[in-house]
Amino acid sequence: MSGHSKWHTIRRSKGVADQRRGQLFTKLARDITIAAREGGSGDPEMNFRLRLAVDKARANNMPNDSIARAIERGMGKGNEEALEEIYYEAYAPGGIALMIEAATDNRNRTSSDVRSTINKAGGNPGEPGSVSWMFDLKGLITVELTGSDLDPDEVQLAAIDAGADDVEVSADVLEIYCDWTQLHAVRQSLLDAGIPITGAEKTMRPQTLVQPDEKEALSVMRLIEKLEDLDDVQKVFSNLEITDEIAAKFE
Repeated sequence: MSGHSKWHTIRRSKGVADQRRGQLFTKLARDITIAAREGGSGDPEMNFRLRLAVDKARANNMPNDSIARAIERGMGKGNEEALEEIYYEAYAPGGIALMIEAATDNRNRTSSDVRSTINKAGGNPGEPGSVSWMFDLKGLITVELTGSDLDPDEVQLAAIDAGADDVEVSADVLEIYCDWTQLHAVRQSLLDAGIPITGAEKTMRPQTLVQPDEKEALSVMRLIEKLEDLDDVQKVFSNLEITDEIAAKFE
């Protein structure tokens, strides 16, 4: 299983989303707002990025009126400050590369919070371009295998036929990677084939993974958790490779 899958499995098992549902809704709303603004449309049928954001919000039981308000904000309605999407680059302990996606209405506040969190954890904030070259912008489609009668080999073949670049399979989840611009087409092809999709989103996929020693790996995971808990941080991507043993110790 990739580091992405393990990390999100750990976060779910720790109940973070349930404990901080209010914070989760805030992050989902910001995703929707930026998607509406960047796509130039408040109609999910006409704006694929917005559709992904709305689908994710509904999957997490976000109220419809909250979704509607987030779309309106993205279309410039209301008196709230405009949100901007920012990426921060950094090195965590052990030389692990981090790409930090943020959505903020106050760049100075967010920059200060992110830099402070990284420095306190023994990491180093990076300059633009210092880390991003290690990652590729991809579309990620997730198919849960637990409790289903899906044949992973058949899903893999269907994904490749649909235009996927790569497929990673574990005991409980299948991750399908494709070019970001092809996410809509690949997703629709899989749905047409009757394959139930758990999620579809934009991701920054590391070109190579790095496996540090146990102490450094745990330090990196704690740093990622602290960064993801910041109000303005949407997602954190890394090239950390996590073993099952280290994952168990972190849980």
